[in-house]
Amino acid sequence: MHMALDEVLLDRVIARARKPAIRFWSWVEPALVIGSHQSVMNEIDPVSARRLGFAVTRRMSGGGTMICEPGRTITYSMYLPDSAVRELSFRQSYAALDAWAVRSFLALGVPASYREINDIISPRGKIAGAAQARRRGFVLHHTTIAHSMDVDLLPRVVRIGRPSLAERGVRSAEKAVSPLAWFTPLGCSEVAARLRSHFQVRFQAAESTLTAAELDAARGLVASKYGTAAWINRIP
Repeated sequence: MHMALDEVLLDRVIARARKPAIRFWSWVEPALVIGSHQSVMNEIDPVSARRLGFAVTRRMSGGGTMICEPGRTITYSMYLPDSAVRELSFRQSYAALDAWAVRSFLALGVPASYREINDIISPRGKIAGAAQARRRGFVLHHTTIAHSMDVDLLPRVVRIGRPSLAERGVRSAEKAVSPLAWFTPLGCSEVAARLRSHFQVRFQAAESTLTAAELDAARGLVASKYGTAAWINRIP
């Protein structure tokens, strides 16, 4: 449903049916979210993923595999015209669109900075990773933040460093992870609330809710695309 909502909301912003927006995600089940150019066969350890209760899905944006868990992960998506980053290179656009989040982490006392192309980091490793999709002059940019992830989980469910089983498909990079909980006593929901508040003040943003039509459109995309084995298991 989250994958489908990203496509629906991007299309709504493209059609001028919505203003440029940011959406904060919450998760109801553990999920392994692979990038649009990745191969499930190369990326996921199916036995460990099944045993640990992880659903597997594919998003419309590029990048590597995201590990998302209820109460442990914060994700946000931004839907905006590419005029916001038109003067920047593709690499620079990542840092520019996540700069507000880095400042928010610094305000919480987290020693955060940016590492090209798409990582928010601490001196101990990766806090968050971003991915993008571009469509008809608009940008989908989303970032997944590890709040209290078990760092030993990554090599168990994602085949980082193991031989490729398919010829095609972008592989996830092997990077040390440093969850936010190492640096702040605030819980996941409280950090998410601080991020929302920081963004709202910084950009004078107004709150909105998903419409019934947007939810219906997303459910349709789940049935026809994002929830299907043909989409999830396709070879890019």
